[in-house]
Amino acid sequence: MKGQHHRHERLKKSGSPWKLRCNFKSEDIDYLTHLHGVLYVSEYGYDQTFEAYVAAGLAEFFKSFNPKKDRMWLAEVDDQIIGVIAVVRHSELVAQLRWFLVHPDYRRRGLGSKLMKKALEFCKECKYKIVFLWTTNDLHAAGRLYTCAGFKKVEDKTHEIWGKRTTEERYELQV
Repeated sequence: MKGQHHRHERLKKSGSPWKLRCNFKSEDIDYLTHLHGVLYVSEYGYDQTFEAYVAAGLAEFFKSFNPKKDRMWLAEVDDQIIGVIAVVRHSELVAQLRWFLVHPDYRRRGLGSKLMKKALEFCKECKYKIVFLWTTNDLHAAGRLYTCAGFKKVEDKTHEIWGKRTTEERYELQV
């Protein structure tokens, strides 16, 4: 599905600095789902099932959200979301990083590192012992960022998912 909805969208350039927020707006689920769909289709060739996967996970996150154990940071410029990362509680001692994304127009500016730092600080505050995440071997820059943050790859599995043969990788960090 390479229709108009899924072309890489350029954001309007702005001289404004980005800012972070943790509060949610009603349109955030739709926009985050759309942004993941657009970028992963154009950059990695995923199909619409990836967007459905993101939507389902976000819906569950917002339904079971506990502000003491879950957090999402949204980076914005002029009220446009340009980056996101979330910490999702899995158990008393284990959390998952999810939906980590920086819009291509804002990459290589330190935003990804800043989002990662915020997420890991929150994990320490919550006294999580292990933080894990799933990514794919297509996301080379993300893999480097995870390794630089201290994550170790502990598992991989290759299968048909999101319209292609994909190798998912699990990374873990002892906090």
